[in-house]
Amino acid sequence: MEAKIAIATVSGKAYYFLVNELKARGIDFLSLTPYESISMTVQVVITTEKERGLVKHPEVLVYKENTSPAPIIDEALKLIRGKKTFETISVGVDPGKTFGIAVLSDGNVLETLTCASLEETANVVAEVFKKHQAAVKVVKVGNLAPSYTTEFLPLVDEILPTDITIEVVREAGTSRLGSQTVHKRRLRHIMAAAKIAERRGHMYQRKVATETQ
Repeated sequence: MEAKIAIATVSGKAYYFLVNELKARGIDFLSLTPYESISMTVQVVITTEKERGLVKHPEVLVYKENTSPAPIIDEALKLIRGKKTFETISVGVDPGKTFGIAVLSDGNVLETLTCASLEETANVVAEVFKKHQAAVKVVKVGNLAPSYTTEFLPLVDEILPTDITIEVVREAGTSRLGSQTVHKRRLRHIMAAAKIAERRGHMYQRKVATETQ
C-alpha cells in the first residue's frame, strides 16, 4: 500500500513523536526531508513550523514541537478521507488500576492513551467527543474488572451528553498479557481497549436520559 501521509522534517524530536503515533495506529507513512520531492500518492505532509516554507505540497500540516502528535494525525486522517466528520466514533475503555482508552473512527484507530484514575478517564472520554463529530457516538466499557467498571459507568454517564450511547462489553480474550514492563503493561491496556471498542456490548441504561424523559 502506498503511503498517503509523509513526515517531512529533520527535527529528531518531532520525527520521533509523529512516527511513534503513526506506528501505534498502524498507519503507513513516508519519511522525507523538507527538501525532497514528494510522491503524487501523498495526500498530506506533516512538517514543523520552521520547515513549513521548504515543503512544496498543496496540503501541509504544521506540527508544534513538544505537543501531543495525536491531534495533527487526527486532522491528517480527516483530510485523507475528505471529510470533517465521521460516521461512527467508538471509544473503548479497559478499566483497572490503569485505564486503557482507544478511539476508533469508522473502524480506524484515531488515538490511544492510558489514564490513572476514574475521573481522569471520564474527562478524557468527554474531551474525545468534543474534538470529534460523528453521526453515531458510543462508549464501550469492558467488564473484566467489575469493581472498576461499576464505579466508572455512573461517572461517565453523568459527564457525557445524552446523545452518546454507553455499552458494557464482555471482555474475555481482549489480550490480557502477563505484567511485564511499564511500556508493555500500557500496551496491554491499549490493545484491550481497542478490542473492546470493536465489540458489541449490552446497553447501559443512562440515568441522564431517563431523567429527561
